[in-house]
Amino acid sequence: MNGVQVRSAERALSAGTWLIVAGAMLYSILTVTPLMSAHTPKPWAWTAPILPLVVDAAVVIVVRLDSVLARLGGHGGRWPIVLRWMTGAMTLALNIADSALRKDLVGVAVHAVAPLLLIVTAETGLAYRRAITRAVTALEDKRQAERERREKAGREREEAARRERCEEREHAAALAREQRDHEARLTREQAEREERQRREEREQSATRERAEREARERAEQQREQERNEREQRERQAAERVERERRERAAAQAREQRERQERAERERAELLAAGPADEKQPEEIARQTVAAAFHAGLVVRSAAELCGWSTGWVSTRYQELRDQQAAAPRALEGVGS
Repeated sequence: MNGVQVRSAERALSAGTWLIVAGAMLYSILTVTPLMSAHTPKPWAWTAPILPLVVDAAVVIVVRLDSVLARLGGHGGRWPIVLRWMTGAMTLALNIADSALRKDLVGVAVHAVAPLLLIVTAETGLAYRRAITRAVTALEDKRQAERERREKAGREREEAARRERCEEREHAAALAREQRDHEARLTREQAEREERQRREEREQSATRERAEREARERAEQQREQERNEREQRERQAAERVERERRERAAAQAREQRERQERAERERAELLAAGPADEKQPEEIARQTVAAAFHAGLVVRSAAELCGWSTGWVSTRYQELRDQQAAAPRALEGVGS
């Protein structure tokens, strides 16, 4: 049973109880008022409804307070029981008094229904409320125990989580220490490797510098030797070139002298032949004209020697003069 069902049962019990109380009070007032009017002086007949109303008000107080005490789980002691039974008995007596005085058993039974129902309902409602209160208390205790169990489980989970977090932090701290130690060791090893590498590099640099210095010295010596050898070779080559030049110059001079001597002999032979009886061949005629030109003979003498016309000889003389004029210019161009 949950809280909604308990509250629904309490509402049903309260509604039924107060319905029975209201009906019983109304029936009691309607039943007792004529009896009280008959036994009350005429001037005070208007007070007849007061007594049943007072008795029923006491019943209402008892029912209401009993419900409150039952809901709170308390107990009012003996006096609430005395008041409850006294009001019930008074209500029963007032309701059946008229029928009892007239010795009407049926009327007694009929008029006893409402008071008895009110008394039994009050007792039953009290028992129900106490039972509901116990059930609610048990349910609350169960809920409280469940809450405490959940809270305990939550605390245990929190404690376990806290311990786990502590363990994780300790583990993380241990890992961080190991990581720092590892990094420090790696840093030291890296520093040692770098120092060893720098030392090796310095040694290698010193060795390389010595080797380079020695290589430069050897290269310098080699270059000096090569320069001396080159200078010696150049001197020898210059001497050889100069010697060859002198030899070529001497050979050219000798050859020039030989050509000049041979040309002079040829010109002398051509000139010594005397005037030609007939025209010489063109090639021989050209040689004869050239010999006459170099000997300084006039055109007519050259024409007599080769047998050709003076016009042709003049043309050859002009070609020879042009060749003599072009030779110095060619030599100048070659010199430039």
